Order: sequence, then C-alpha cells, then structure tokens
Amino acid sequence: MSKVSVTGSRRVLSGVVETVHTQRLLHVTEYDDSWEGFAPGNPASDAEEAAEQLVTVRALKSILGVIPEDAGPRRVLSDEEVETELRDVRDQVNKLDDRRDAIEDRIGEIEESLDAVEPFVALGIDLDLLSGYDSLQVAVGEGRPDDIERAVVDADDLREFEIYAEDSVVAVFARPARNAGKSALSDALVRTEFSALEVPDTSGDPAQYVSELESERASLRGDLESVEADIDALREQTGGFLLAAEEHLSVQVKKAEAPLSFATTANAFVAEGWVPSDEYTAFKRDLTEAVDDRVEVEELERASFGSDGTEIHREKLPGDGDAGAGKPAAADGGDQQARADGGMAASVGTVVMRDDSPPVVQSNPGSVGYFETLVKAVGRPSYTELDPTIILFLTFPAFFGFMIGDLGYGIVYVAIGWYMYQNLDSPALKSMGGITLFAGGFTALFGILYGELFGLHLISTYFWEGVVGLSHPPMEKGLSPNQISWAQTWLVLSLLLGIVHLTVGYLFDFYENLEFHGAKDALLESGSWILMLNGLWVWVFSLAAAGTVPDFVFTVFDGTGAAPEASGEFAHAVYQLGFNGLPAAVGYLGAAAFFVGLILLAVGDPVEIVEFLQVLVNVLSYTRIAAVLLAKAGMAFTVNLLVFGAYQENGNFHFLLSHGPEWVAAEYGGEATVIFGGLFHGGIALVFVGLVVLVLGHVLVLALGVTSAGLQAVRLEYVEFFGKFFEGDGTPYSPFGTERRYTADE
Repeated sequence: MSKVSVTGSRRVLSGVVETVHTQRLLHVTEYDDSWEGFAPGNPASDAEEAAEQLVTVRALKSILGVIPEDAGPRRVLSDEEVETELRDVRDQVNKLDDRRDAIEDRIGEIEESLDAVEPFVALGIDLDLLSGYDSLQVAVGEGRPDDIERAVVDADDLREFEIYAEDSVVAVFARPARNAGKSALSDALVRTEFSALEVPDTSGDPAQYVSELESERASLRGDLESVEADIDALREQTGGFLLAAEEHLSVQVKKAEAPLSFATTANAFVAEGWVPSDEYTAFKRDLTEAVDDRVEVEELERASFGSDGTEIHREKLPGDGDAGAGKPAAADGGDQQARADGGMAASVGTVVMRDDSPPVVQSNPGSVGYFETLVKAVGRPSYTELDPTIILFLTFPAFFGFMIGDLGYGIVYVAIGWYMYQNLDSPALKSMGGITLFAGGFTALFGILYGELFGLHLISTYFWEGVVGLSHPPMEKGLSPNQISWAQTWLVLSLLLGIVHLTVGYLFDFYENLEFHGAKDALLESGSWILMLNGLWVWVFSLAAAGTVPDFVFTVFDGTGAAPEASGEFAHAVYQLGFNGLPAAVGYLGAAAFFVGLILLAVGDPVEIVEFLQVLVNVLSYTRIAAVLLAKAGMAFTVNLLVFGAYQENGNFHFLLSHGPEWVAAEYGGEATVIFGGLFHGGIALVFVGLVVLVLGHVLVLALGVTSAGLQAVRLEYVEFFGKFFEGDGTPYSPFGTERRYTADE
C-alpha cells in the first residue's frame, strides 16, 4: 500500500471528490487537526438537504418493507427527479400508513372491549341493569360465590341482597341499611377474594354487544387487508425507485461530507490516504486529467509487511527528502511556485497528517475465506502481520472433528452447516455455516475411522471387521479398560500437535521480526522461544527423561519391547512405529538448546524470563483435545448405555442391541458382567422412555459438542497459537466510493 497526498485549490475540490469517488481506490486518512493554519473542511452546501431526503427514503423503505429483490433495472437519477418522485411517493405512503394505523388502533380498542365484556356474557344480564340505581348497590367481579354470600350475610349495613353467579363471575345486588354509606357493599366484599370488574359503558345484552364488536372487527380486518394489499402494490411500484434513490442520495451525502476528512484553508486543501501501490500510477493519471493538472498527487511512502507499526516498515521514496517538510500551508499563500495555476499546492514531502497504519485487504481463496470470520472475532490482521486464516482452515476443523469423531454427529453438523450457508443472509452467519460444514465433514471422517455412529460401534462391526477384516477400527477412543493405551496415545498425540502448532506460531513471529527488524531481533525475540519449546520437549521425549515422565510416552508408539513398560493390565503399543524414546544424548542436546534459548531471551527481553514456563504449560494445554475426546465419547456411551444396556467382557464394553441381559448370562456365564440392562429391555412402557432418552440425550451431546469441542478448539487457536504472533489491530481497506447496485453513473 502507498500513502499518497492530493493537494490543490479549493476551486477543484468538487472535481477531485467526484473523481476519487469514481475510482474507489483511496482509503482516506482522517485529518486530525494537527497542522497549523489548516482545519477540517466543511461539507458541501447541499449535504443537509440530501441527508434529510435520505432519512425520508429510508423511512419509506421501512414502512413499505422494501427489500433488495424489489429492485428494478439500474437507472440514472437526477436530483430533480429524486425530489419530485420522492414527494409523490411520500404522500401516497403517508396516506396508506395513516389509514393502516387508524384501523389497527380501532381493532386494538375493539379487542380491549371484547376482553372487558367477556365475563359479563357468562352472566347473561343486560349491561344497563348492572348500574344506575339509587337504592341498590351493585358489584360485579370474580370470586367464590359461597365466600361472597357469607360476607354479604354477615354485613350489618346490608338489609337485602341477591347474588347471580356463573362459574367464578358473580353479580351482587344489595339494599343497604338506612344509615349505611355508599360503600357498604364494597366494604363487605373486602373480606373476600373478590376482584371487581368495570361494567362496560353500554347497554343491552352483552352477547349481542360482543357480536357487534366481532362483526366490526371482521370488517376492519378486511379493510386492513385491503390497505396492506395497496401497500404491497405500492412497494412493487416504487421499490426500485426507493432503492435507487437511497443509493443516489447516499452517494451525494458521501461526496458532500468528504471535505470533513481533508485539511483545508481558505484557498487550498490537502487529502491523504492509502492506495494499492500497483494502482498509484493510474490513480494519479486519472485524477490529474480530471481536473486539468490543477492538483499535485504525490506518493509519500510505501508500506510493506512488518511485525509492528514502527517507521521501519515505511519506505521513503526517492526524491522526497525534506523539501516539503514543514510547509503544508504553502498552498495557501507564501510560496509563489506553490501558487502557480491559481493556487495549486506544492508537495508536502514526508509530512503526513497522521502516522496511521496501512489498511488491510484479506483475500483468502475459496473455502479458506470462511475462516476469516474466526480471525476477525479476535481482530483483523494489521498490515504488519501475517494472516493466520490458512492455519485455522487446516487445524480448527481437524481439532473439532478429532474430539467428536462420530459419523452420525458429523452428518448432523454438515446438515446444519449446509442450512446456514444456503438460507441465512448475513455474510458472517453464512461463513459460520461454511465452517460448520468443514467441522462436520472432519467429524464424519474421524467417526468412520473410530467406527462409531451416534456412539454405537456399528461401523466398526459391519465395515472394519465385517468388510475389511480388521479386528478393530483404525482408531479407538479409549473408554474400555483394555483400550487404556488408546487414551494414552491421544494424550501423547495432543502434546505433539501442540508442539507443531505452537512452533508454527513462533515461526510466523520469527519471519515478521526477520523481515523488518533484522536477524538479531528475530533470533532474540522469536528464535529463543523456538529453541526453548523444542529443546524442552525433545528432552521430554528422550530416554534422558525416563523415570521422570510417564512411561506410556515411550510405549504407545513402540512395538519393539525396548521401551520402559507402561503400568496397567491392558497397556500396549497401539501403533507399532518402533519409537521407544529419543536417545539420551539427543535429550541432553535438547536440554542444552532450551538453556541457550533462555539465555537469548534474557539478552533480548529480560522481562519475559518470568514466562519461560510457557513452553511447558502451553503444550500441556493441548491435552484438552484428548480430554474432550474422552468426555464426549463418555457422554454418548452413557446415553446408549441407558437406552440399550451394555455388558463388559474381557475388558471390552458391548451394547445390548439385539439381545437382552438374559442372553449375556447364557452366553458367557460368569465371564461377563451386565453393567445395565437398558430401558429397551424393561418392557413396553420403558421403551417409550428409552426413545425420549435416546433422542434428547444425543441432541444434548450434539449441543455440548459445540460448546466444549468447538470452544476448546477455538481457545487453542486464539490463546495458544495467536498469542505467539498476532494482535489483530488492523484497519479494513475501505476505499472512498460506492459500489453501485441500483444506479448508474450520471
């Protein structure tokens, strides 16, 4: 990216803005009011009017419910056409909207009246008989008739009464004593759970009143449908215009307000920003031609990748020197050469408005682009950082799929991801759908390798053993007692993944430091951590650490019998690769590399020495991969155990899919133990309970797969990997201009 300066007379400002907007190349740097004699520019005179019209257009779009699909053919709009047609559309929309509001308000009033009169319908007493008496007191409400009658009988101030009740709705007519007050009846009812109802201000049969209200409501709903149809018709008629007008006015407002970002004086302006370096020549040519060479365009500096935002990543261009330094205001008067051609400004040299970092364009190919969403959740890569999206693309779905590892769950995740990608409009949600597709695909792939379908070993039984002829699938999760070595293998593999993943992160940091700070800084700041990380773990995996680290570290990939034996009845090498530990001499070399790295770190940044154990704890953090793998497998196993039942034989767990607990006793006698008989084998009533447990249980495992495997995989990426080289404080490249969809350039 190249930092450029555009300097010229105020008389050509509008032409410059128009051209730059059409080019869509300049990422404008906001002027920070730091130059003496310069101030931010003022918006054009028509900015306020265009902004008001834009607000009107967006309000009309909201009322009509205009969507992008309502757009018509692209059109060229003039300001006069927008003003005239907008006035007509506004009048039509306001009339229809007012009519709709009036109808909806009346329907709301009717529904409130219906709610109020509904209890009186049950009583069947004309509404005008419930009020208006001189010698009687009347109360209507909800309560228990027996309690109300008891309270009225016990009241000393009431002589005679009559009670009408229907369900919990009660009407009480009472004659008070001669000296009783006007609230005698209500005072008597205070002692009961009586909720008074307000008598509607009307007369006649309440059922008839309800019928009239419902009839009026039905008529109003018909009117409302007619108005809605008129609004829909108006939307179809004017939707294309409103979309085009919004775009036209947005462009007008953007152009009118552009000077707010420029440094200006009474006669001149300076605009700065970033353009792609390979577009600079075309940018300068088009701009100067558009205003007849009445501006000066200069490339101030050129930026390249670095590890921070310091000046070392800026390349001063030949011929800049300091000629323009300290003269940003020359365009406004003092320098005769600068004022040639009616006030055209001279070059401002290396003086810049603000030392801002170059903007960034993330451009990852194809499906890799989906994972930019995960990167942006932390922050956009700055211009001085490597983009880690490709690493997330390669590792995140693999981590997730390895931890869940089930064909059934994988198919469900793929279906969810496909739905999100196909049906959601938000680009971020569509990207999450793509990520879910990949995560589900890896989950299904590892599920086949594990031989599991919703936690059942059906693929193992019918494919790996039945078709391929293996004694077990290529991978097992390690839940059964005789599979302990599989669990140990995944712990070791998790450590190896962590070492590789973190080394890549440190290598990214090493490259950035080497490119922009030199070999010394790269070695001290990044190479030290690479030496410490790999040196320590070379020692851990060497025979020099035997007796210090667990024995299974040397056993799970052995097969030769030469490694220290792991404890446990079923411990063995699951993959006989012949690895039984690096030689002790190699381990001591690793330890030496660790201490060399520690010394280099002390020389380069002594403060970081207190964090030297990161190379141990960061790698150990990756054992969460194995832990989540076993936890998710255990949850699926528990669901299937409750539903189908299971038994243990020779250290293996088997589900009772086709036989009941009785079969186990007959087949194995005392050599097998039934862990649980299973709901499906407990009678017809328990079968229905089992179906509920089966469905809800696996739905829960699916959901927790996202919140555990998904979050843990994200944590490894964000905390462990990103923490080695990535800050994510970049600014997105947002060139001044508008990508027109509904209008054409005038």
